[in-house]
Amino acid sequence: MNEAVRSTDGLSGFARLVRAVRVGLTALAWAFSNEEAFRLEVLGAAVLLPLGLWLGHDGAERALLCAAVMQVMMVELLNTGIEVVVDRISIERHALSGLAKDLGSAAVMVSLFLAAVVWSCILIPRFFA
Repeated sequence: MNEAVRSTDGLSGFARLVRAVRVGLTALAWAFSNEEAFRLEVLGAAVLLPLGLWLGHDGAERALLCAAVMQVMMVELLNTGIEVVVDRISIERHALSGLAKDLGSAAVMVSLFLAAVVWSCILIPRFFA
């Protein structure tokens, strides 16, 4: 991503919002192009989001099912951000750099577990009760 796309200096109101959306879309495109884990999560979301909308009985269930899936992608993006910053600081191996990356990965794992719990709590009683 180039510096001109990222900067919102001097912008306000609607122009700042438009620039922020452009920056966000550029970052999503970068993550999709460069991060296999994010591509897999997008593929999963392409299946699970419509399924969640279909399987949820009401707005709250639909929102929970979809939010659990979207949260996984959000945490993955934050994890990728941590990894990019760590790699920017230094490419040499350091215990704290490894720990930062491992903690980001752990956050992704926890978000995947949460998604599984939410889906299970909503769907298992419906199909196996």
